[in-house]
Amino acid sequence: MTQPSAAALDALKAAVGPGGWTGDPSEIAPWLKEWRGRWNGDTPLMLTPRSTDEVARAVTVCAEHRIPLVPQGGCTGLVGGQIPFGEVLISTRKLRAVRDVNALDDAMTVEAGVTLLEAQLAAATADRRFPLGLASEGTATIGGAISSNAGGTAVLRYGMMRDLVLGIEAVMPDGRIFNGLKRLRKDNTGYDLKQLLIGAEGTLGIVTAATLKLFPVMQSRATAVVGLDSPRAAVELLARAKAETGGGVEAFELMKRIGLEFVLRNIPDTREPLDSTPPWYALIELASGEPGAADSALERLLSEALDGGLITDAAVAQNDAQRGDFWKVREEQSAGQKPEGPGWKHDVSVPVSRVGDFLEEATAAVERFEPGARVSAFGHVGDGNIHYDVLCPPDADRAAFIARWAEGSRIVHDIVDRYDGSISAEHGLGRLKTEEARRYKSPVEIEAMQAVRHALDPLRIMNPAVLF
Repeated sequence: MTQPSAAALDALKAAVGPGGWTGDPSEIAPWLKEWRGRWNGDTPLMLTPRSTDEVARAVTVCAEHRIPLVPQGGCTGLVGGQIPFGEVLISTRKLRAVRDVNALDDAMTVEAGVTLLEAQLAAATADRRFPLGLASEGTATIGGAISSNAGGTAVLRYGMMRDLVLGIEAVMPDGRIFNGLKRLRKDNTGYDLKQLLIGAEGTLGIVTAATLKLFPVMQSRATAVVGLDSPRAAVELLARAKAETGGGVEAFELMKRIGLEFVLRNIPDTREPLDSTPPWYALIELASGEPGAADSALERLLSEALDGGLITDAAVAQNDAQRGDFWKVREEQSAGQKPEGPGWKHDVSVPVSRVGDFLEEATAAVERFEPGARVSAFGHVGDGNIHYDVLCPPDADRAAFIARWAEGSRIVHDIVDRYDGSISAEHGLGRLKTEEARRYKSPVEIEAMQAVRHALDPLRIMNPAVLF
């Protein structure tokens, strides 16, 4: 990649002003490394604009000088889409304002650098809830969550990030500002540009602010961990939970025993959630607008499931501390794996009814391909999203194991495809899966995506290594 000229870099520095850029390698270094350590990038300059206008001026300079750029939020992405390799890095984390919270509209407008946790707290000031939650919510930003169409643990009830966005402000590839910060629930006036920007991984523009949907705060919440003999039992239990609550299931998370063991071994202050050690666990959370209703519904659900042999054990959180303990063993699944050595990571989705079939077939195929591999599967059964991770056998040659990543992942992805699934459920394609996706996307899909991209970014300066 051709490096920007000194004059072009000076123009970028002037566009954002003092304090809006750095060339100091020590300041830039933390933002060039992906969380799993798979990518370590480089950039000639990191821009940290503090306003939408500064972003617009910087992108205008990039367009004039044909300088490729990579937008970045909290740098919590897991597919490398936020890591520059020679491109200018534009960080939105200094766009920090909560512009408005309106309880009557059930909406709030926040800038792209606001973290998910901060957005949740801002909503709470109006006695409302912003429901998107991730393990990295203290670091992940609204802009990054929109650009990657983040999911999380509450998708079952509230949907993905694209379902939570009413309006977007963004800087387009030529530097113009798209002011789409509407709070309308209905606007049927042609193409929905905000939906193109959501999930585009920074290839069609840089999100600088968004108007988000808010929801009532639930009056009762009940959480349990249950033991199961199989993922098929989990799918059946989920169906019963939906029927029992009439839509009150907020989360339904699956965990394999080996993944729980990794957490208990490697993450401090974690404990066994059950007295028994079943092969599979489900974390269930119900919520209701009626006081006490969630507790009653959960008690009925678990009693019937135990009596019918659908679950083998259960523990109900008696207070917020116990609820936090249950969620910690789920949210630390990825961190618990880290000390166990390298792994082939898969963020896939299949129809909910096929989750059990997929896990059985994929695990058998992986174990044939890599005897001794440790499969840790966990994720969001309610929306069919499974994080299917294959860890190196304890005594194996790690370099040889990593070298087989592509071939091993192809086995998993081919099975996902046969089940009409997706090789990326919530993390995006990024650098990791862009080329792999060509195997599964139809020519019509790829050509349409390319046409949209070329229309908006004919110079292909926006995150050029990502998507088609």
